[in-house]
Amino acid sequence: MSNPLVQAFFVGRAVAEVLTERLENAFTDALSEVGKFDAELREQLRQFTDEVMERANQASEAASTGEFATAVGQTKTEPVDLQAMIDELRAEIAFLRTELQRYRSGRS
Repeated sequence: MSNPLVQAFFVGRAVAEVLTERLENAFTDALSEVGKFDAELREQLRQFTDEVMERANQASEAASTGEFATAVGQTKTEPVDLQAMIDELRAEIAFLRTELQRYRSGRS
């Protein structure tokens, strides 16, 4: 290979081959990561759906037996005075509205 033109041709060809291989590897790795990400998202969605359905079933069973389900999914076995609970919730809402108005008026 004493001819510099021939040597430049082979160097260019080798560069093109190496770049092509590296691009193929990078593309394959990127597709692999996308596939992993998709699989993880699907698994998380499945777990979320299972948890939601489990809690819905628990709440349904609790409602059919007359128990009250709390926000964290635990149940109380004693009967609940619904009117008293509604009154307490209304009082909390009124208190929170007042606090929110006070906060908003303090910021302006």
